[in-house]
This record gives sequence, C-alpha cells and structure tokens, in this order.
Amino acid sequence: QVQLVESGGGLVQAGGSLRLSCAASGGTFSRYVMCWFRQAPGKEREFVAAIDWSGVRTRYVDSVKGRSTISRDNAKNTLYLQMNSLKLEDTAVYYCAARFGTDLSLGGSAYNYWGQGTQVTVSS
Repeated sequence: QVQLVESGGGLVQAGGSLRLSCAASGGTFSRYVMCWFRQAPGKEREFVAAIDWSGVRTRYVDSVKGRSTISRDNAKNTLYLQMNSLKLEDTAVYYCAARFGTDLSLGGSAYNYWGQGTQVTVSS
C-alpha cells in the first residue's frame, strides 16, 4: 500500500510560481508512474502531468505545457510539479497519484493510489 502526501500549495498572485511536492511511502516509489491531477470547484478532475519511473518520459495537458515541469527524485521518494506563470484558471485542488505499469495514462481510473490533495489558489 502506497501513501501519498502532497504539499506546497497556497495562495499566489497571477504570474507567480509554486512548486508542489508529493512524498511517497509504503512502496517502491521507483516502480510507479506518477501523475498530477487537479480539480477546480464545480469541474471534473483533470489530468495535469505524468512522468515515468525514470523521469525521462513526461506528458502534460496542453493548458500547462511550457509553464509547468513534472519531475521526481527516486532517492527521496518524492514527486514534484513546478508551476510558473500561474493563471487564475490554475486554481484547483492538486492531487498526486501513482500507478503500476509504464503508460502515462490520462485517465484517473488507471491510477491505483491517490493523495489527499493540496489547494492552489491563484489571485488577480
């Protein structure tokens, strides 16, 4: 059983930056594809970015491409999401998730383990 704990969320002005972290425990972190999802109020959960076990392959939703970077440190069992040039529409609860296998799936149902989420609020 893998436990995931997100941190790093907060209130930031538009144009600012945040780095989210997701600490994993209880499993072999390097075996998992890791992913960030987000859910804004009144909206469905949305895929944000995914990364393979090695950190070489990544995948992003178009709305964050060029502004965000997903990365991982397998020695620290930690996943990151660096978000720059934040926009109002980035406001959401951000969740990290883990799955077995190699596919950088966009679908939330493909992920086996989830964190509790961290709130990101972007103000004007």
